[in-house]
Amino acid sequence: MDKTRIDKWLWAARFFKTRSLATEAVNRGHVQIDKHDVKPARDVRIGDVLTIWQAQLPRTVVVMGISEQRGSAPVAQQLYAETPESMEKRAKAAEQRRLSPEPALAMEHGRPTKRNRRDLEKTWGERWSASLDT
Repeated sequence: MDKTRIDKWLWAARFFKTRSLATEAVNRGHVQIDKHDVKPARDVRIGDVLTIWQAQLPRTVVVMGISEQRGSAPVAQQLYAETPESMEKRAKAAEQRRLSPEPALAMEHGRPTKRNRRDLEKTWGERWSASLDT
């Protein structure tokens, strides 16, 4: 076997939990072959370079093997090799997420109380939309 559908391969390589999720990702344009959008029925061959967007991070992999059956994780990892640039980008993004401040800590007093909410509503008066400037 020297080729298979890209949605089957993504499922077999364990990038997506189900084949329907893989198909949906391909349809949304989250998977590219050689920087071109593809359809789920597109054949993938050994040596193809795939760009897979997961959690808003691109992952660039080279297809090393073909399989239509989902196997264990060690077997699935032998189907592809991630490029060093891709691994470096993912490591930088993980480090940046680790060092970024927690958004909830920016709130000084927490959630507004009932009294604070009513005071906020008084300032709006009869206005029902923030975009109304009359």
